[in-house]
Amino acid sequence: MKFGIIVFPGSNCDRDVAYVTREILQQPTRMVWHQDSDLSDIDVVVIPGGFSYGDYLRCGAIARFSSAMKATIDHANRGGKVLGICNGFQILTEAGLLPGALVRNRDLHFICDRVPIKVEQTHLPWTQKYRQGQVITLPIAHGEGCYYADAQTLSELEANRQILFRYSSPEGVIDDINNPNGSLNNIAGICNQAGNILGLMPHPERASDPVLGDLDGVILFQGLLEATVAAIA
Repeated sequence: MKFGIIVFPGSNCDRDVAYVTREILQQPTRMVWHQDSDLSDIDVVVIPGGFSYGDYLRCGAIARFSSAMKATIDHANRGGKVLGICNGFQILTEAGLLPGALVRNRDLHFICDRVPIKVEQTHLPWTQKYRQGQVITLPIAHGEGCYYADAQTLSELEANRQILFRYSSPEGVIDDINNPNGSLNNIAGICNQAGNILGLMPHPERASDPVLGDLDGVILFQGLLEATVAAIA
Protein backbone atom coordinates (compact mmCIF):
# COMPACT_ATOMS: atom_id res chain seq x y z
CA MET A 1 0.00 0.00 0.00
CA LYS A 2 1.42 3.37 -0.98
CA PHE A 3 0.84 6.56 0.97
CA GLY A 4 0.95 10.01 -0.54
CA ILE A 5 1.42 12.91 1.89
CA ILE A 6 0.51 16.32 0.56
CA VAL A 7 2.98 19.08 1.42
CA PHE A 8 1.73 22.66 1.43
CA PRO A 9 3.73 25.79 2.21
CA GLY A 10 3.24 25.87 5.98
CA SER A 11 2.76 22.13 6.54
CA ASN A 12 4.65 21.05 9.67
CA CYS A 13 3.42 17.51 10.38
CA ASP A 14 4.10 15.97 6.99
CA ARG A 15 7.40 14.39 8.05
CA ASP A 16 5.80 13.06 11.24
CA VAL A 17 3.25 11.15 9.15
CA ALA A 18 5.96 9.98 6.74
CA TYR A 19 7.97 8.59 9.66
CA VAL A 20 4.97 6.49 10.70
CA THR A 21 4.07 5.22 7.22
CA ARG A 22 7.63 4.71 5.92
CA GLU A 23 9.63 3.75 9.01
CA ILE A 24 7.13 2.20 11.42
CA LEU A 25 4.71 0.59 8.96
CA GLN A 26 7.40 0.00 6.31
CA GLN A 27 5.11 1.16 3.50
CA PRO A 28 6.05 3.02 0.32
CA THR A 29 5.49 6.74 0.86
CA ARG A 30 5.70 9.72 -1.47
CA MET A 31 5.73 13.36 -0.46
CA VAL A 32 3.31 15.15 -2.81
CA TRP A 33 4.02 18.83 -3.42
CA HIS A 34 0.87 20.96 -3.45
CA GLN A 35 1.35 21.78 -7.14
CA ASP A 36 1.47 18.10 -8.13
CA SER A 37 -1.71 16.81 -9.80
CA ASP A 38 -0.73 13.17 -10.35
CA LEU A 39 -1.84 10.77 -7.60
CA SER A 40 -2.24 7.76 -9.86
CA ASP A 41 0.31 5.72 -7.89
CA ILE A 42 -1.19 6.52 -4.47
CA ASP A 43 -3.56 4.32 -2.43
CA VAL A 44 -4.02 6.55 0.62
CA VAL A 45 -3.76 10.33 0.48
CA VAL A 46 -2.84 11.99 3.77
CA ILE A 47 -3.41 15.70 4.32
CA PRO A 48 -1.24 16.52 7.33
CA GLY A 49 -1.41 19.11 10.06
CA GLY A 50 0.22 22.50 10.01
CA PHE A 51 -0.67 25.92 8.72
CA SER A 52 -1.17 25.55 4.97
CA TYR A 53 -0.55 28.85 3.21
CA GLY A 54 -0.14 30.45 6.63
CA ASP A 55 -3.85 29.98 7.41
CA TYR A 56 -4.56 33.15 5.42
CA LEU A 57 -8.26 33.99 4.99
CA ARG A 58 -9.10 30.99 7.22
CA CYS A 59 -7.68 27.54 7.84
CA GLY A 60 -7.68 25.47 4.66
CA ALA A 61 -9.42 28.11 2.54
CA ILE A 62 -6.56 28.48 0.07
CA ALA A 63 -5.30 24.90 0.20
CA ARG A 64 -8.61 23.60 -1.15
CA PHE A 65 -7.81 25.18 -4.55
CA SER A 66 -4.39 23.53 -4.95
CA SER A 67 -3.67 21.10 -7.77
CA ALA A 68 -2.99 18.34 -5.26
CA MET A 69 -6.37 18.84 -3.60
CA LYS A 70 -8.19 18.77 -6.94
CA ALA A 71 -6.47 15.43 -7.58
CA THR A 72 -7.40 14.31 -4.04
CA ILE A 73 -11.06 15.05 -4.70
CA ASP A 74 -10.90 12.89 -7.83
CA HIS A 75 -9.13 10.16 -5.86
CA ALA A 76 -11.82 10.28 -3.14
CA ASN A 77 -14.65 10.24 -5.68
CA ARG A 78 -13.21 7.02 -7.09
CA GLY A 79 -13.36 5.47 -3.64
CA GLY A 80 -9.72 6.08 -2.71
CA LYS A 81 -8.81 6.51 0.95
CA VAL A 82 -8.17 10.03 2.27
CA LEU A 83 -7.01 10.94 5.77
CA GLY A 84 -7.02 14.55 6.98
CA ILE A 85 -5.33 15.34 10.29
CA CYS A 86 -5.85 18.67 12.09
CA ASN A 87 -5.27 21.25 9.31
CA GLY A 88 -6.02 18.37 6.95
CA PHE A 89 -9.46 18.01 8.54
CA GLN A 90 -10.01 21.72 8.05
CA ILE A 91 -9.02 21.42 4.39
CA LEU A 92 -11.38 18.47 3.86
CA THR A 93 -14.34 20.52 5.12
CA GLU A 94 -13.32 23.52 3.02
CA ALA A 95 -13.11 21.27 -0.05
CA GLY A 96 -16.56 19.81 0.64
CA LEU A 97 -15.27 16.28 1.10
CA LEU A 98 -16.58 16.30 4.68
CA PRO A 99 -19.55 18.24 6.08
CA GLY A 100 -19.39 21.02 8.64
CA ALA A 101 -16.57 23.40 9.51
CA LEU A 102 -13.79 23.89 12.04
CA VAL A 103 -13.98 27.26 13.77
CA ARG A 104 -12.17 29.08 16.60
CA ASN A 105 -11.86 27.16 19.84
CA ARG A 106 -14.52 27.98 22.42
CA ASP A 107 -12.12 29.93 24.66
CA LEU A 108 -10.28 31.48 21.71
CA HIS A 109 -6.97 29.98 22.82
CA PHE A 110 -4.57 27.68 21.01
CA ILE A 111 -4.65 24.29 22.74
CA CYS A 112 -1.68 21.92 22.89
CA ASP A 113 -2.34 18.89 25.07
CA ARG A 114 -2.93 15.15 25.24
CA VAL A 115 -6.61 14.36 25.67
CA PRO A 116 -8.88 11.32 26.04
CA ILE A 117 -10.70 10.34 22.85
CA LYS A 118 -13.58 7.87 22.78
CA VAL A 119 -13.81 5.52 19.82
CA GLU A 120 -17.48 5.54 18.77
CA GLN A 121 -17.48 3.28 15.71
CA THR A 122 -15.34 0.30 14.70
CA HIS A 123 -17.02 -0.83 11.48
CA LEU A 124 -14.52 0.92 9.19
CA PRO A 125 -10.87 0.18 8.35
CA TRP A 126 -9.78 3.34 10.18
CA THR A 127 -11.07 2.09 13.53
CA GLN A 128 -11.42 -1.67 13.15
CA LYS A 129 -8.51 -2.46 15.49
CA TYR A 130 -9.98 -0.43 18.34
CA ARG A 131 -12.77 -1.61 20.64
CA GLN A 132 -16.13 0.13 20.47
CA GLY A 133 -16.23 2.58 23.36
CA GLN A 134 -12.48 2.35 23.95
CA VAL A 135 -10.91 5.53 25.32
CA ILE A 136 -7.52 6.34 23.82
CA THR A 137 -5.14 9.25 24.37
CA LEU A 138 -4.06 11.43 21.46
CA PRO A 139 -2.29 14.80 21.22
CA ILE A 140 -4.14 17.89 19.99
CA ALA A 141 -2.63 21.18 18.85
CA HIS A 142 -5.00 23.68 17.28
CA GLY A 143 -6.59 27.09 17.53
CA GLU A 144 -9.50 26.37 15.20
CA GLY A 145 -10.61 22.89 16.16
CA CYS A 146 -14.19 23.51 17.24
CA TYR A 147 -16.38 21.38 14.99
CA TYR A 148 -19.58 23.10 13.87
CA ALA A 149 -22.47 21.98 11.68
CA ASP A 150 -26.17 22.76 11.46
CA ALA A 151 -28.69 20.62 13.32
CA GLN A 152 -29.67 18.57 10.27
CA THR A 153 -26.06 17.74 9.45
CA LEU A 154 -25.38 16.71 13.04
CA SER A 155 -28.47 14.51 13.01
CA GLU A 156 -27.33 12.84 9.78
CA LEU A 157 -23.82 12.27 11.13
CA GLU A 158 -25.28 10.56 14.18
CA ALA A 159 -27.79 8.48 12.22
CA ASN A 160 -25.24 7.37 9.62
CA ARG A 161 -22.60 6.43 12.23
CA GLN A 162 -20.16 8.92 10.75
CA ILE A 163 -18.84 10.20 14.08
CA LEU A 164 -15.84 7.98 14.75
CA PHE A 165 -14.17 9.89 17.59
CA ARG A 166 -15.40 12.15 20.40
CA TYR A 167 -13.66 14.06 23.16
CA SER A 168 -14.44 12.43 26.50
CA SER A 169 -13.29 11.88 30.05
CA PRO A 170 -10.76 9.09 30.72
CA GLU A 171 -13.76 6.98 31.70
CA GLY A 172 -15.60 7.72 28.44
CA VAL A 173 -18.05 10.34 29.72
CA ILE A 174 -19.16 12.72 26.96
CA ASP A 175 -19.87 16.19 28.38
CA ASP A 176 -18.87 19.85 28.16
CA ILE A 177 -16.28 19.51 30.91
CA ASN A 178 -14.34 17.05 28.79
CA ASN A 179 -14.69 19.02 25.57
CA PRO A 180 -11.43 20.97 25.08
CA ASN A 181 -12.51 23.19 22.20
CA GLY A 182 -16.32 23.39 22.27
CA SER A 183 -16.95 21.05 19.33
CA LEU A 184 -20.64 20.29 18.87
CA ASN A 185 -21.53 16.80 20.11
CA ASN A 186 -17.90 16.56 21.33
CA ILE A 187 -16.88 15.63 17.79
CA ALA A 188 -13.17 14.93 17.32
CA GLY A 189 -13.32 13.03 14.03
CA ILE A 190 -15.82 12.13 11.31
CA CYS A 191 -15.96 10.22 8.04
CA ASN A 192 -18.02 10.63 4.90
CA GLN A 193 -21.01 8.37 4.28
CA ALA A 194 -18.97 5.98 2.14
CA GLY A 195 -16.35 5.69 4.89
CA ASN A 196 -13.31 6.22 2.66
CA ILE A 197 -12.58 9.75 3.94
CA LEU A 198 -11.62 10.45 7.55
CA GLY A 199 -10.95 13.81 9.16
CA LEU A 200 -9.90 14.27 12.77
CA MET A 201 -8.37 17.05 14.84
CA PRO A 202 -6.20 14.86 17.14
CA HIS A 203 -2.82 13.70 15.83
CA PRO A 204 -2.54 9.89 15.64
CA GLU A 205 0.92 10.19 14.06
CA ARG A 206 2.19 11.76 17.29
CA ALA A 207 1.12 8.69 19.25
CA SER A 208 2.70 6.01 17.06
CA ASP A 209 6.30 5.60 18.23
CA PRO A 210 7.25 3.51 21.29
CA VAL A 211 9.82 6.18 22.17
CA LEU A 212 6.94 8.57 22.91
CA GLY A 213 5.26 6.14 25.27
CA ASP A 214 1.90 6.26 23.48
CA LEU A 215 0.87 3.87 20.72
CA ASP A 216 -2.86 4.65 20.58
CA GLY A 217 -2.45 6.45 17.27
CA VAL A 218 -0.54 3.81 15.31
CA ILE A 219 -3.49 1.45 15.74
CA LEU A 220 -5.45 3.60 13.28
CA PHE A 221 -2.75 3.20 10.62
CA GLN A 222 -2.37 -0.53 11.35
CA GLY A 223 -6.11 -1.11 10.97
CA LEU A 224 -6.14 0.67 7.63
CA LEU A 225 -3.15 -1.33 6.42
CA GLU A 226 -4.63 -4.68 7.51
CA ALA A 227 -7.98 -3.93 5.89
CA THR A 228 -6.32 -2.95 2.61
CA VAL A 229 -4.13 -6.06 2.53
CA ALA A 230 -7.14 -8.26 3.32
CA ALA A 231 -9.16 -6.68 0.51
CA ILE A 232 -6.39 -7.38 -2.00
CA ALA A 233 -5.80 -10.98 -0.86
